[in-house]
Amino acid sequence: MEEALEDLMEQEEYDGSDKPQSSLKAPFRSTRMHIQRSSVCSRAYFVVVMVFFHVYILNVIGLLLYVHYNNGPGDLVSEDGAPSASLSDSGTPLPHPDPASRELHVGEYSQSFSLPRIEGIRVGHVQQVSLLPDRTHVLRTMSLKPLLFEIPGFLSEEECRVVVQLAQLKGLMESQTTAPSQGQVESNQPLLSLSTEEVFSLLDLNQDGLLQNKEIVSHSRSQDGTWLNPDNLRQILTGLEACPTGILTLEDFRRVYDVSQRPGQQQSRNLRSRFKQRNKHTWLYQGPGSHHVLQTLRNRLISLTRLPSTLVELSEPLQVIRYENGDFSNAHHDSSSSQSETTCTHTRLAGNKSALTEVSCRYLTMLFYLSAVQEGGESTFPVADNRTYEEQALVQDGVDLTDTQETCARGNIRIKPTAGTALLWYNHLSDGRGWMGELDEYSLHGDCPVRRGVKWMANSWVNVDPDHQQQARYQRLVAQRHRSKSGMEEHYQPLSHSDLHQDL
Repeated sequence: MEEALEDLMEQEEYDGSDKPQSSLKAPFRSTRMHIQRSSVCSRAYFVVVMVFFHVYILNVIGLLLYVHYNNGPGDLVSEDGAPSASLSDSGTPLPHPDPASRELHVGEYSQSFSLPRIEGIRVGHVQQVSLLPDRTHVLRTMSLKPLLFEIPGFLSEEECRVVVQLAQLKGLMESQTTAPSQGQVESNQPLLSLSTEEVFSLLDLNQDGLLQNKEIVSHSRSQDGTWLNPDNLRQILTGLEACPTGILTLEDFRRVYDVSQRPGQQQSRNLRSRFKQRNKHTWLYQGPGSHHVLQTLRNRLISLTRLPSTLVELSEPLQVIRYENGDFSNAHHDSSSSQSETTCTHTRLAGNKSALTEVSCRYLTMLFYLSAVQEGGESTFPVADNRTYEEQALVQDGVDLTDTQETCARGNIRIKPTAGTALLWYNHLSDGRGWMGELDEYSLHGDCPVRRGVKWMANSWVNVDPDHQQQARYQRLVAQRHRSKSGMEEHYQPLSHSDLHQDL
């Protein structure tokens, strides 16, 4: 320290002379200039760092916005306009997000939404599924054509008893359709006697003497039959499409219409028109305010199928059926083929277009056995896992395989009712893009006659329109209708399937 002080004092004394002082200023300035350049570099480095930091923040914000708006609707919108809730492992719905935070856009919906399907793997394959917090269920593959599963113990004995009691309390109605007696031809004739010219005039809406496609399609069939049924209209449309001009004159129409009226033109008049059954049934609402067992069954179905809750909630109520001694249902399809001249019953309100007839559009069926049967009453799938499906092959040696009263024992798969067991099968194939495709013809099924005892069962259907945009429009229409009805109410009750046609 002393040596440093002495050096400093010597330097100050040396600076006192004129000449040495001037000669030593240059190094001192050089030192100061060095300090200034360092400061400039520090500021430039700070600016660069801040620029990169802001760019990073902007990128993070952009990524969050991208994830937020491109995460996809995932589920269809619920009645209040929000995405439907997902489900926990226990089947309990998770809270809905804020209704105002998300709104369905049809274009976005069509690109991102898909319908889950359970994998069948192979016949006899067993999977473990967790539907309740304290136990697992066995999911056994019964068939791949159609994709059919059996789940023993899906319902407890107490749940079966409650559903039966609720059905009895509600009251059951007859659902009887008798087959024509021997020698009697099944009536499929028009209710009114009209000439060909009169039919042409009724179809010719603008009375220009020519029939166009839109004029034919605009005539819908009523629920109880009318003077022109869908088979006739389909035949007329086929004739119109074969006409080079794309229109039908009276002479053209006379030729086409006469052909459509001949018996036996349709190969089998469609299996749905031959559907015969005898039983009693009722419908049970499963939404908010219903018995907790009914809500539990619906939540369990959602958990098993992994379908959006809103899709299930807007489907049909639970159908409960009672089969007594001799009661049956012939083999039939629960759903229908998608055709240009048909519209789905559950979404017709959003279609705003004419269609020849309304049909049931049921993506899947879940059947619950609520009781055992002492004898008979099996569920039969006549053509399950056949190599090929041909409707003509259903008649073998003069015997119709769809007639469960006569040929139930010949069904490829027959399942005896056991209380608590559930069956699940898909009525439609996948379209290859994750949506509902063509009707699975192998899903033909029926109920064998009950020989001894009483059979209680229930059906739960999930309604889906093959046109995903139509399904989206329908759900938005329901959501808008509900918002207009609920007003400022804090809690709402979703519209049930049975109320939609009356309320919308």
